[in-house]
Amino acid sequence: MSPWIQYTLLRLGIFGAGLGLLLAIGLDWWWAAIIASVIAMTVSYIFFSSLRDAVALDLAARRERPAVDRDAEAEDAVSDESGAPGNGTPAHP
Repeated sequence: MSPWIQYTLLRLGIFGAGLGLLLAIGLDWWWAAIIASVIAMTVSYIFFSSLRDAVALDLAARRERPAVDRDAEAEDAVSDESGAPGNGTPAHP
């Protein structure tokens, strides 16, 4: 499973558990949501640093890959084959 998915699911799970617990003890929903989000952020920051590092490494690896635009490559190939204007060859012989 992707580190992005694992980290997101863990944070959502912690948020959901905290929200459910805070709502069960009778807090207003908006206070419970604020406190649960702070708890989820804090717990994930302290205890899931290795998973957060894996997400950062995955992001860096994606950033290093060259962007490939297959649509632009196909358009360039068609225009090169047809002798369209702009590539140095006349459109009509």
